[in-house]
Amino acid sequence: MEEGNKEQRQRHHFVLVHGVSHGAWCWYKVSTALSAAGHRVTALDMAACGARPGRAEEVSSFEEYSRPLLDAVAALPAGEKAVFVGHSFGGHSLALTMERYPDRVAVAVFVSAAMPAASKPMALVFQQASQEHRPDDFFLDCKIGTSGDPQHLVETIQFGPRFLEQRMYQHSPPEDLTLAMAATRPSRRFRNDETMTNGDVLTAERYGAVRRVCVVAEEDASWSAEFQRRMASWNPGTEVIGLQGADHMPMFSKPRELSELLMEIADKYSGQA
Repeated sequence: MEEGNKEQRQRHHFVLVHGVSHGAWCWYKVSTALSAAGHRVTALDMAACGARPGRAEEVSSFEEYSRPLLDAVAALPAGEKAVFVGHSFGGHSLALTMERYPDRVAVAVFVSAAMPAASKPMALVFQQASQEHRPDDFFLDCKIGTSGDPQHLVETIQFGPRFLEQRMYQHSPPEDLTLAMAATRPSRRFRNDETMTNGDVLTAERYGAVRRVCVVAEEDASWSAEFQRRMASWNPGTEVIGLQGADHMPMFSKPRELSELLMEIADKYSGQA
């Protein structure tokens, strides 16, 4: 019966966007599952992330950071709508894409991801999230670096092994934690970037009109399930789905469940007016 259901499923194009310091590599399990089910998958490296060359300090803006995604969307065949999936910080890049190309998005799926509000600065997510990080040692062994002009400092973050283990990968397989320790890279935070601080970037007419789903990682130790739901509440009409047992990295802690959920979401929203 299950095989029959798979045969009847529609075929979709999934575009997967990673979070801060990560890369396309973090989707390897989900990409494999989606591809095996017959779907097209595009997993991207943002600027100076994953296997893409360059250093975080050299990325001049959030727009430049998100350029690989924006260019990929612009290159879609005329009339094609893809299923966009953003994780963590990747939700900001996803939001910018929704604003620029709302007609190219069949549905936007935020997986334990930043989901800014229309007509509000995207930096509001940083501000609200910082209130979640009550312990002084929340960032544990992360390395925060600064460089450049003192009037326009470039701030970067490099996740430490303890932070990865305790805040992000606590329910994920140990081999995936080992992969993350080897593959994560320093990344800019963009908290004072113009695109992040301008409340006019995301509009209700474009960004706010795109169908979206919030997948809540219920065991997330990076930001709480409650905060994920709060972000969803800023966006009327958002469908909220909880993923039990998932840490901040559901693609590792619950890859099969997440993959099935993404396919169900794609089927549900495909072809809706």
